[in-house]
Amino acid sequence: MEEKVRISILLELYGSLLTEKQYEYMDLYYNQDLSLSEIGDNEDITRQAVRTILLKSKKKLEEYESKLKFMQKEEKIKKCIEELEETNADKKILKKIKQQIDF
Repeated sequence: MEEKVRISILLELYGSLLTEKQYEYMDLYYNQDLSLSEIGDNEDITRQAVRTILLKSKKKLEEYESKLKFMQKEEKIKKCIEELEETNADKKILKKIKQQIDF
């Protein structure tokens, strides 16, 4: 999985555990595709300060995933559902499962 996509998913899962600024900078960089310089200019801080905040925030997200494993579990569930779909399992049951886990 591409690094930016992975971090974006982690941000979706654990973003509420970051500070407001950490979340904002991560969202701007990973989801809205702003550069370090653009974020720094908009926030009136240096490019290096933005980079430092992003690195610390990314590290926190990775720590949360290593302990809670939500992304890993979600990927396993999706794989199981795909396998069930391939075997033509009951479509009503699969639809209900998907709704419950919010795909």
